[in-house]
Amino acid sequence: MTIGVAPAAGASDERARVAETCEELNKARHLPGDIYASEEIYRKELDEFFYKDWLFVGREEQFPNPGDYMAQRIVDQPIIIARDKDGVLSAFRNMCRHRGVEVAEGSGNLRHFKCPYHGWTYDLSGKLLGAAYMKETEGFDPKSCRLPKVHLETWRGSIFISLADEPVPFAEAIADFEQDFAQLHPEKCRLVDVTRLELACNWKFLHENLMDFYHVGVLHVNTFGARFSWTPDNVSLKDGGGITIRYDAAPSTPDGQTLFAKMPWLEDQENSFACTGFRLPNLTLFGRIDCVKMMVAWPVGPNKCEVFIYVLFPEEFLDDPALEEKLKVYKDYQMKIYEEDRSMIESMQKAMALSTYEPGRMSVMEKAIHHFLNGYAERMFGAHR
Repeated sequence: MTIGVAPAAGASDERARVAETCEELNKARHLPGDIYASEEIYRKELDEFFYKDWLFVGREEQFPNPGDYMAQRIVDQPIIIARDKDGVLSAFRNMCRHRGVEVAEGSGNLRHFKCPYHGWTYDLSGKLLGAAYMKETEGFDPKSCRLPKVHLETWRGSIFISLADEPVPFAEAIADFEQDFAQLHPEKCRLVDVTRLELACNWKFLHENLMDFYHVGVLHVNTFGARFSWTPDNVSLKDGGGITIRYDAAPSTPDGQTLFAKMPWLEDQENSFACTGFRLPNLTLFGRIDCVKMMVAWPVGPNKCEVFIYVLFPEEFLDDPALEEKLKVYKDYQMKIYEEDRSMIESMQKAMALSTYEPGRMSVMEKAIHHFLNGYAERMFGAHR
């Protein structure tokens, strides 16, 4: 399936606009404002990243039983993820093959999917089961009719899909995460919370903020900033704009002490163990001594994004009789930090459409952002450092 975008400016003009960002870090500037505010750029991003790449969409434990399903929009594309009667997890487009009506909504457990318009019925893998009054239609073969498949793979309990016809092999796409974060063993963890946020900012700002350690000692000085330590040398740069960062940070609680214990497979690590990974286009992973978090930002136009935060704890922690009370402490504290960040990135967004905005020079502390934006500029505009 090919999804087109409106023509953009000439390639040479686009490269010139981002040239200063592609300088060496000590000479670079941030991207021009329209990269975050332009509808034309937004449509091109969907085509270049979100319709091509492997995208994190949830966890296997969200579909424990045959018949479990979830209907969701991945950017502007309606998708169903479902576990069939044989226990196989699959994904397909949520568009009836008759008129394109969505055959499912929300989440739950079903035996089949039925179009609410004309009653065409599909099984849990997307195959057509029945279509009334179609026997007389010449050439119509119900056996070859199904909801279009979407590529689905899993990595250590996490579900990824690709909307591309022929995506990059998943093993290749996930190789850096496997190498750098296998030690977190997310497959031995379970999902305890999913938080949804709406931010009035471009999707890139969410991930730039999460890799921007420059601001931690300023904006977060009264939350976790004093229990945080890193240097630019802690940043490992990956091909295409991906990033791994290892640093020291306390567990995500008000006093910096875990309310559980170390994850069993991290017993040999210090309590300050912390790591962050970013893989394009929109997944940031956090590892702490006691938990794993995965955050995605789905663009909803150039000036808005929808953020989902998946929180994972080791399965053995879930037997704690005070589990819910403890999880509330973690969540309330994290929401306080997210609100600090929201105020800044939404303020940045307001500047992006202004003719008076001029991108500022980068700091050595923005090594991670610089690498991400260079990978972004290369794919979007063919710009090279």
